Amino acid sequence: MEGIFIKESFFFYAGDRDEPDHIHIEHNDKIAKFWLNPVRLQSSGGFSRIEVAKIHKIINEHHSKLLEAWHEYFGN
Repeated sequence: MEGIFIKESFFFYAGDRDEPDHIHIEHNDKIAKFWLNPVRLQSSGGFSRIEVAKIHKIINEHHSKLLEAWHEYFGN
């Protein structure tokens, strides 16, 4: 059955400080990357279109918290 998430991880890489605000999403062997301002897919990393759409929705629902976490993590 496609498109069912049991648990996905949303995270930043410490080395990404010089890139625009973004988030990485990992589930099993797939890793996607979304820019946060504006929200848009940078790479799907093996996720299906349905999964990407669900991730996009989650990011939009938590957009302000994700941006806040980015700026808190990188101190800017």
